[in-house]
Amino acid sequence: MLATDNIHGETHRAQELLISEPRINDRIRVPEVRLVGPGGEQVGVVPLKDALRLAEDAELDLVEVAPNAKPPVCKLMDYGKYKYEAAVKARESRKKQVNAVLKEIRFRLKIDTHDYETKVGHARRFLTGGDKVKAMIQFRGREQQRPEMGVRLLERLAEELAEVSTIESRPRQDGRNMVMVLAPLRGKAEVRRGQNSGNRKGRERLDTTTAKPVSNSLADAMPAELKAQASAE
Repeated sequence: MLATDNIHGETHRAQELLISEPRINDRIRVPEVRLVGPGGEQVGVVPLKDALRLAEDAELDLVEVAPNAKPPVCKLMDYGKYKYEAAVKARESRKKQVNAVLKEIRFRLKIDTHDYETKVGHARRFLTGGDKVKAMIQFRGREQQRPEMGVRLLERLAEELAEVSTIESRPRQDGRNMVMVLAPLRGKAEVRRGQNSGNRKGRERLDTTTAKPVSNSLADAMPAELKAQASAE
């Protein structure tokens, strides 16, 4: 029974793979196709057998790129190379994606001024770095009966951070806690781009201050001995 299930599973995965990939070469089952050359040039509508012959002569693949067209559109290409380049592009795109992290900061309802300002500073640093902030108030005992005080504290926090954030999730009570989520005005990828730009400008300023002055004339480039001889003459 298990062996049969495994066979069915492998067959299903193979069918999914065939569905997700375009039909190529002998898997194309239509009498004629609209053929596009390897450079994007329009060849026109040709019998399938002629398109396959052209692909074989050019040592390329015939790939069905628009199966729902009438007739289907096929292109001559190196399909193996195309798949490799597409995978590389997808991998590079994933590397460039920078996801925001949700940073959590906890408050007490009766927080003193110093602790509050410290936590505001932490939140500001997280937000300017492109991360989201989850501000949480933990109620104790009878404090749960005064949720409006928690709302006021979180709204005060949002006002103080308004220049670097926006409210993504307004204050809401969750059991003994009250939660609000702030999102940065600048995404993490944008912050990274700004940092890289600043680093490049800093290096450029360093290069200009340490570089030797450029000679304004050939005379400036002469050795000191030759300059002295020229002056004596």
